Amino acid sequence: MTELAGRMGQHPRPTHVIVHLSDLHLLSGGQLLFGAVDTEGQLQRALEQLETSGIRPDAIVVSGDITDRGEPDAYRRARRAVDATANRLGAPVVWVMGNHDKREVFHTELLDQPADREPVDGVIEVNGLRIISLDSSVPGFHHGELKPAQLEFLARTLRSPARFGTIIAMHHPPVPTPVAVLDILELADQHLFADTIKNTDVRAILAGHVHYTTAGNCAGIPVFVAGATSYTMDLSAPVDELHGIDGGQSFSLVHVHDDQVVHSAVPLGNFRQVSGIGADFLASMRNLNADGRRDAFSRMPTDDQGEDDVAPSEDAPSDDAPSEDAPSDDAPSEDGPSDESAPSE
Repeated sequence: MTELAGRMGQHPRPTHVIVHLSDLHLLSGGQLLFGAVDTEGQLQRALEQLETSGIRPDAIVVSGDITDRGEPDAYRRARRAVDATANRLGAPVVWVMGNHDKREVFHTELLDQPADREPVDGVIEVNGLRIISLDSSVPGFHHGELKPAQLEFLARTLRSPARFGTIIAMHHPPVPTPVAVLDILELADQHLFADTIKNTDVRAILAGHVHYTTAGNCAGIPVFVAGATSYTMDLSAPVDELHGIDGGQSFSLVHVHDDQVVHSAVPLGNFRQVSGIGADFLASMRNLNADGRRDAFSRMPTDDQGEDDVAPSEDAPSDDAPSEDAPSDDAPSEDGPSDESAPSE
């Protein structure tokens, strides 16, 4: 569960970590989307980056548009890739219907269930955190809606709170979009959904659909939208136009804390690293107390010093020191941040 590294700030570790993927848009036979975008390769890149990170998530949520045309082979390709990573990480997968998906094939290829045309809703609980998946798709259309029976199912499920609360995963986000014409394809009757989740244990809503990372709220509950792994909507395009680009793809990490939920985008790509710190420096920080860490990592150089000259003091106190003034033999002297170090925000 959660992360390998310990915490050194004022917030404790998250209780849960969720990987949030969306809008894979795979095609049968590994075809290129629009004849140009390697969506299967992009999905594989996302999964490789996840595994390389060392993060051990509690769940992997895929919030819709797993395929572009609902083809059985495309679902099999998506499932084979995601399940392989999920099995290695020991995390369950929550598959969510999108407007490009087909319910009958979704049931048979992803859920190992008989073909069914009814909405694909579900509930799982992961270490005390409940995840409810809602099918907001409308067969034959790209906009979204939740039927009265689905809202009743949701209300009934939420009557009993879960230990760590509830995360809702759905495709169409219940927030406004600044992109021209995409509001035609939004979730209909969002006020009915808001009324259903108001004053419940819902902590956050995870969605996709719009192909860019964004956030908002519904009934005072945070809504986090993952960017697509397939292609991205260019929000810098002319305001009356819609531009999908082969760039800016991402997935997201959801850190669930006792008092809040944090959603962070992870860009896809093999980019050149231009700054950073290593595990040795991080380990040295753990030998210091809070004041020592701040002195070692937060202090900025003076005008007559370069950052290469600023190193943690040899007498920086450690957490195990008997007093604030006692020296620490473990304080790092050469591994402090240099001008190649990551910013400390």
